[in-house]
Amino acid sequence: MSDPSTPSSSAPPQKTFSWRSQAFRALVYQCVAVLVIALAVFYLANNTATNMRARGIQSGFDFLTGAAGFDIGESLFAFDSGEPYWRAYLVGMTNTLRVAVVGILLTTLWGTLIGVGRFSRNALVRGLCVAYVELFRNIPVLLQLLMWYLLFTEVLPASTEPWVLGPLFLSKGGLNFPIPVWATGQLWAVWGAVAGLLAAWAYRRYALRAFEQTGHSKSMFWAPLAIILACSVLGWVLGGAPMEVNAPVQGEFAIENGGSLTPEFLALLLGLTVYTAAFVAEVVRGGIQAVATGQAEAASALGLGRGQTMRLVMLPQALRVIIPPMTNQYLNLTKNSSLAVAIGYPDVVSIANTAINQTGRAVECIAIIMLVYLSTSLFTSILMNWYNARAAIKER
Repeated sequence: MSDPSTPSSSAPPQKTFSWRSQAFRALVYQCVAVLVIALAVFYLANNTATNMRARGIQSGFDFLTGAAGFDIGESLFAFDSGEPYWRAYLVGMTNTLRVAVVGILLTTLWGTLIGVGRFSRNALVRGLCVAYVELFRNIPVLLQLLMWYLLFTEVLPASTEPWVLGPLFLSKGGLNFPIPVWATGQLWAVWGAVAGLLAAWAYRRYALRAFEQTGHSKSMFWAPLAIILACSVLGWVLGGAPMEVNAPVQGEFAIENGGSLTPEFLALLLGLTVYTAAFVAEVVRGGIQAVATGQAEAASALGLGRGQTMRLVMLPQALRVIIPPMTNQYLNLTKNSSLAVAIGYPDVVSIANTAINQTGRAVECIAIIMLVYLSTSLFTSILMNWYNARAAIKER
């Protein structure tokens, strides 16, 4: 019988803080590294502030509440020169996000099509996809932005003689298009779309459970899309079905009324989309090639066509390889949007440059730019990492 005074052999070992412990030494090294970095940052910040005071340079973010004193040519909401700098930065940030979000969507669609086209049996299609990738990914993105901007401002006709494409007007002034006049029906349509998204999500969950139980697949794209559209139309009808449209018309000197996209926005969007899509196409191609060829052969043995094999077998398995490098391309597109200042698009960098010239607060303005791009990049990374975790193979 064992002596109760002796310690049990199953008791967890006590942690000893000894320099011979590798874990303890690693903890000390990490603490020292953090302390050194903090002291370096403090020294640089203090030295910068001291030098700025010695030279009579003002510092601080109090200028954000002062009147901006300049107009912004393109904005999602009204802005005039009497409003504060923080609102001007908000306009620049929304302009940056507008390009980034739309560019990511278009880049994903176009790049995926080009990447899948690399596997086409048609030699012409395959050759065009290869030529596209090799051409646009090897030309600097800044040159491509300038090329598209010159195309819109030099090649297209003047606003007095635009190209008319149905209800659309295309000229040096940009693209003009009809927009609905906002009324109660549009608001109900938005709420209907929100309800449709929830219903589509519930339908997809039901379809997945039914597939796991019966093995019969249901539509996972067209049916949810039809649900969203049906709910939107239902909301629009319940709101009175307003039909009034603000259409663009040819004026004496320019296109009047309707909505418009400036040549700067179009040049930036097309330049970033065309450039980044070339890299996305290579990511998609590599992801598909990473899937074992036996998967395609098994799908063919089951009677699936090439299109069905690519859509139902190859691409879903390639996602776990595609998503991580695709995230890098999304981040590159967002950060490359800072080149908008080269063609006069009023993004957050352009607004910051104007604020620096007027206030002299270079450090603060650059810090705001860094914060905007850091936050957008981190949000994109978090969202894509979450999606990557959902698409990853679950080990049993």
